[in-house]
Amino acid sequence: MSRPPETGGPRVPDRGEAPAAATLAARLKARALAEGFGLAGVCALRPSDHADFLRAWLEAGYHGDMAYLARTDAVERRADPRTYARDLRSALVVADFYGAGAGVDTREPDRGVVARYARGRDYHRVVKGKVRGLLRWLEAEAGHSLPAARACVDTSPVLERELARRAGLGWFGRNTMLIHPRRGSYFCLGVLLTELELTSDAPFEADHCGTCRACLDACPTGALLGRDANGAPVMDARRCISYLTIEHRGPIPRELRPALGNRVFGCDICQESCPFNIRFAMESTEAAYAARGPGERPAAVQAIPAEEKRTHPGTKSPSLIELLQMALDEAAWDSFSRGSAIRRAGRAGFARNVCVALGNWGSPESLPVLTAALSDPEPLVRAHAAWALGRVSSVEARAALSSRASVESDESVGSELAAALAP
Repeated sequence: MSRPPETGGPRVPDRGEAPAAATLAARLKARALAEGFGLAGVCALRPSDHADFLRAWLEAGYHGDMAYLARTDAVERRADPRTYARDLRSALVVADFYGAGAGVDTREPDRGVVARYARGRDYHRVVKGKVRGLLRWLEAEAGHSLPAARACVDTSPVLERELARRAGLGWFGRNTMLIHPRRGSYFCLGVLLTELELTSDAPFEADHCGTCRACLDACPTGALLGRDANGAPVMDARRCISYLTIEHRGPIPRELRPALGNRVFGCDICQESCPFNIRFAMESTEAAYAARGPGERPAAVQAIPAEEKRTHPGTKSPSLIELLQMALDEAAWDSFSRGSAIRRAGRAGFARNVCVALGNWGSPESLPVLTAALSDPEPLVRAHAAWALGRVSSVEARAALSSRASVESDESVGSELAAALAP
């Protein structure tokens, strides 16, 4: 016979007793919601419906520099998650809402905009930690270990949005995001792959975008290409602001720089324009995702002695000038980015982004910090500082550019200096 339920915890079946698939799935989803996830659903594992689309998308080069997406092993795993382990049978898919970003002003051109999901602690750590907790709970509930089970976020080669749709959590919007009809799309997905047979939820079959093309019209770089002949939304990542400010390691194409505006890490424009976010998005109850004020660390990230005298402008409408001052200081950058998804861009990449934003602002106030950036050890930073000074276009800016041009040895920086000094 089963032991009675323990006060405050799940019932632990005797070894050999398998809870009914439907009951276990229901209890697992309830547990996920109790742990703070906003949505939870279950689906069976099988080969992807979108493997051919993925391969065609990669062949078209839409993934840009993200070579890891095109690795043979990664494509095979995305095509069928059971390649992780032959025993895998089911997936729990959860959504962690990071909120609508109230209190952050994105309109002031002298202020940097960080994508909503990256303003607090790194979501990979938050989501994966909670999914691993669900795995431990599930093992206790099943009465035995689950050696094949795996906790996944978007760093794992799993088509988590497809699994989420099949688990009933939403549909693929024209902006390629998964959208829930009553919650919008401001959430990160987590997946628990397990060898247990769990009763699946009904897949989300409807497409509520209809004729709406708000996201396509709002995208300033034209990264969203609409739907293909099969109805799948298509994005050219090479033109996406999120890709350009995070994954891309080289210079941002000159013709796209003005479109970045003051966005220094990621982009929410296609989500901000979505009617389902405008109407239904709410603030997150997860403190880990809250925007940080000046000098504040992400939630649960402990201070280290080296940071005691370091400060930074935070992620809640930070000053662009202060952001670049921070990014030019290796130790200050380390303090600012520790425990944050922003670290993904790297110091040079982030400084590059801020230089572009300062160039789009075009104010003489940025002259001192951009001049300092002309001496950064990274050519990537120097090149974009040169472009930004060209946009400031003052006598002092031209003097700084000419002075640097007389000593610059890197060809790519020299090209930017020449373009910035051209009549």
